[in-house]
Formats: sequence, structure tokens, C-alpha cells
Amino acid sequence: MINSDTTILEKEPERAAASTPVSLARRIGGLSDRAIAWLFITPTIALLLAINIFPLIWAIRLSFTNYRANRPNAVLENVGLQNYQRVLTDSDIWIAMQTTAHFVFWTILLQTLIGFSLAYLIDRKFRGHAFWTTVILIPMMLSPAVVGNFWRFLYQPQIGLFNYIVSYITGVPPSSFEMLGSVSLAPWSIIIVDTWMWTPYVMLICLAGLRSIPDYIYEAAEVDRASAWRQFWSITIPMALPFIMLAVLFRGIENFKMFDMVMLLTGGGPGSTTEVASITLKREAFESWRTGRASAFAIILFVAVFGLANIYVKALNRVKQR
Repeated sequence: MINSDTTILEKEPERAAASTPVSLARRIGGLSDRAIAWLFITPTIALLLAINIFPLIWAIRLSFTNYRANRPNAVLENVGLQNYQRVLTDSDIWIAMQTTAHFVFWTILLQTLIGFSLAYLIDRKFRGHAFWTTVILIPMMLSPAVVGNFWRFLYQPQIGLFNYIVSYITGVPPSSFEMLGSVSLAPWSIIIVDTWMWTPYVMLICLAGLRSIPDYIYEAAEVDRASAWRQFWSITIPMALPFIMLAVLFRGIENFKMFDMVMLLTGGGPGSTTEVASITLKREAFESWRTGRASAFAIILFVAVFGLANIYVKALNRVKQR
């Protein structure tokens, strides 16, 4: 039985080749491996171009016009660089950019420090480390909508668990402060949630970097009687630094686009305290219906992120070549 099945499987390619039209077989047979590879990946590239490149080109075109999405039949006028000038001179937009920079800085700092610390502890391979690794990864597996609503409930001043924990530690009455309604505390409430959710992501990348360090380097350091602190600063940090910088790059790009978590928790309030650039862009495009100006703002954000990421990647490559 096994021999017959094996014979059938061996003859299957021959049957497929025999059933292929002669003209098609000749065409395929005359193609090089590179041409066949391009034949398979061309549909995917065309789809990606249609999804990504076309909207970008369309946004660039609209950024030079007075187009409004709520008036699609209005006469389209070319306004030149007027939209870009208004965006760059708008004080509200610069405040939103400062708020975004505040979020990006503190979330990256906290996620990197906590994520690397967790990765360093898990890399020790203590008893039950696999279980605790899975537990730590749970927040990253949840949907942002679930996380936002969950923490919005925790932040409730009357029934939320967060206020009671802070009250237990500090002795402050639970109802004496409100995380989401306070001008000074609302930004930190979003930073805490984003750190809680995405620190496991940074931890995974840092853990991969720590696991890539060969053991013989530590063994050689022990032979030279290097202390654990010396090994950490001379071996662990330098060799894991490219992975840490890669995590910072990924989280920096994502946090610069932060939108869903802010909308779920504060909606940009109280006032405009937590209004990041993405929310300002949304209000400009879908509340004020200044689509041309919103397109100019989007292009400016794209150029800023692309430029900063390009500079950062060059620095990352230099670190990797050391």
C-alpha cells in the first residue's frame, strides 16, 4: 500500500507537466528564475502600490488645492503653498505637535527601561520564566478598544481600582483626583496605558537581543574576573544596543501616530490638553472639512517622520557595524 501511494506521488509531477499546454510550457521554460520570481510578486507589488502610493499621490495633489470633502462638486482651485504656510504658522498645530512629542518621549523612555529590565530578568531563565513571559505578553495581545475601555473604567474616581491603589499607597482620598478629567494628570493617564500595553513588545525585541549574545563571551569575561556589573555595561548593553534602538524606532513611529487610545480615553481633552497631531488632523479633515489643509498637514507629518526615521536608521547602522 505504501509503495503504491509513493508511486502515485512520484508520478503526479509528470501528470501535471503532461497536462500543461505546450505553448504555456514553452513560455515558462524560456523564462529565467528572476523573471519567474517577478511574475509571482508583480500582482502583490501592484496591489501595494494601489493601496499606499495612490492615496499618497492624491493627498499631495489635494494639499495644493482648496478641496473640501463635504463639497465634492465645488470648483477646485489651486492655492499653491498656501495650505502649507497656514499649517506651519498655526499655533494650535504647534501645540498639538508639542503634545505629541511629550507622549512620544515619555512612552519610549518608560517602555524601553521597563521592557529591557523585564527582558533582562526573563533571560536569567528562572523557574517558571515561560509562564511569566506569557502573562507579561497578555496586554499586547488585546485590542486597543478593549484596553481603552478597560482602563477608562479603572480610572473612574468613584469605583475605579486605580484611584484606590494610589490612595492605599499615598493616603490621598480616592475621590480627590480624577486622572482623565485633570489637566495635569490626563496626559500621564494615556502614557501609563500605552506603557502598560506596549512594554511587552519592547521586552520581546530586547529579549531577542539578549539571547543572541554568545555564552562564551561571558565565560571569557569570568575568566578575566570581570564583575557582573562590568559584564553588564561592557558586554550586555553594547551587544543588545542595536535591538534596543530597533525597538525605540518601531515604538517611536507608532506613538507618533497615536490616535485610538487618546480618542477612547480622553478624546483630546480636557480642553486640548491631550490633543495629539493625529486628532488635530482628524478634526481638520472631518470636522472643519478643510481637506486641502488637512492633506498638507498629513504630508508635513509624513515628511517629518520619514526624515527622522531615516536619520535614526543611519545611526542604527553605524551602531551595528561597530
